[in-house]
Amino acid sequence: MGRMFEARKHTIFARNARIAKQFTRVSREIVIAVKAGGPEPSNNPALRRAIQNGRAVSMPKDKIKAAIERALGGQGEDYREIVYEGYGPFGIPMMVVTTTDNPTRTVANVRMHFKKNGGNLGNSGSVAFMFNRMGLIRLKPEGVDRDDLELEMIDFGLEDLVDGEDDNGNPLLVLRCAFNDFGTLQGGVEAQGIESVSTGSEFVPTTFMDLDEEQEAQMLKLVDALESDDDVQEVFHNVR
Repeated sequence: MGRMFEARKHTIFARNARIAKQFTRVSREIVIAVKAGGPEPSNNPALRRAIQNGRAVSMPKDKIKAAIERALGGQGEDYREIVYEGYGPFGIPMMVVTTTDNPTRTVANVRMHFKKNGGNLGNSGSVAFMFNRMGLIRLKPEGVDRDDLELEMIDFGLEDLVDGEDDNGNPLLVLRCAFNDFGTLQGGVEAQGIESVSTGSEFVPTTFMDLDEEQEAQMLKLVDALESDDDVQEVFHNVR
């Protein structure tokens, strides 16, 4: 009974920590978007994306509103996105996306995670050439004619349309474009009257590497350490 309770408690704590991390990520997205483009979603595509991402993780409306008000009142921290590059164990190239109000703290923590887990933090440009940054828009497939959507969105920068899943295993359509075409593709989707489930970006590797089971376990230790950091938003690598 005790062990079952501990296992359940650990699961609940892990879930709560994941939810808190998601809310923190979206709150920072909102603050950055409002400070850059104002508080009106109708005039601020980045804010629309951030609010959609909040809805995707069931972020309460009052928390979304509070993040907007903090940014407007000058109380929100001065967050900005910084992408770090490095090599994990076995020479695995990695891209680490952060949002931070204290770059000195963040780079020190990211460097520590790499060092403790068999990797090393690299200089700007040391790894980025091995990845292409892509914009992502995720849609529910219900009521969407996939072929028609693909044809319509090509003119708005669509490069790929693939099947995906949300965290609960529900099917999604995932639209990919060059990162610079992100806003254009978003506008094209909205012009069709389609509301996205969530949006984001990813670093897609140009080549892939294979690891055995033991190597993969070591690599995942670094990924877990990075993802547990409050400033780290996403981690990308080229392990197949």
